[in-house]
Amino acid sequence: MTFTTLISAAELAQHVFDHDWVVIDCRHDLAKPDAGQQAFAEGHIPNAQFAHLDDDLAGEKVGADGKFHGRHPLPDRAAFIATLQQWGIGENTQVVAYDAHGGMFAARLWWMLKWVGHDAVAVLDGGLPAWVAHGMFVSTEASSRTLGTLKDKPALVASINADELLKSLNDGRRTIIDARAPDRFRGENETLDPVGGHIPGAKNRFFKDNLQADGRFKSADQLRTEFSDLIKNPEATVMQCGSGVTACHNVLALEIAGLTGTALYPGSWSEWCSDPTRPVAQTV
Repeated sequence: MTFTTLISAAELAQHVFDHDWVVIDCRHDLAKPDAGQQAFAEGHIPNAQFAHLDDDLAGEKVGADGKFHGRHPLPDRAAFIATLQQWGIGENTQVVAYDAHGGMFAARLWWMLKWVGHDAVAVLDGGLPAWVAHGMFVSTEASSRTLGTLKDKPALVASINADELLKSLNDGRRTIIDARAPDRFRGENETLDPVGGHIPGAKNRFFKDNLQADGRFKSADQLRTEFSDLIKNPEATVMQCGSGVTACHNVLALEIAGLTGTALYPGSWSEWCSDPTRPVAQTV
């Protein structure tokens, strides 16, 4: 069986040592960039490897064009493929990504693997807390993998850049969903980016609203009902957030709900607000 959206702790426990499975720890703290790696060293799912959001799941903030492309722009595809190979990922590898934040960071790796055409990737539902609650142990041992054979393939997910999104603002062709907390969406309490507010016309769907109280995702039916109040056509919808990370959580939630085809704006608000010629809204 191939897992392409979520996997439970019980299901992962059956395969965690399988040679054709790779588990990646994506824990991170935006305010303390070294916290994830420290937490990994203190205890992680056995046989797991560590992915650093800034170093492994993001590229250079300033591109070859000299422009700022956000706090976590997508890396060079070839460089990312090389990273995935170092983790032992091949053409037939089942990848499981997890964190301790309800999938906040794991969903980014989930989306990026789809971006390079690898479908067999799932997020551990409930993350490390669910693993521990299932009675499974954590390890401090490092794991090593044989170099993987993954090749770059056509993307299985859609993306859109700032220029394309700007052109579509006035024609009503796209619905924009912002995954940030409501106060940051309104332009209040902005601590990560130099400008507060949101892209004009965007709607707010805080990524944490995808979760139950225990940190696991809501049911497919409930997610479908909630998102149907916001969007009419997933394929005409753009997901964004502060830097293209938590927006992936909303993309995953839609996939769970069977609402496929939404696009990610990787640069998100951090890129958008860096250009003063782009419009900004600060009211709901």
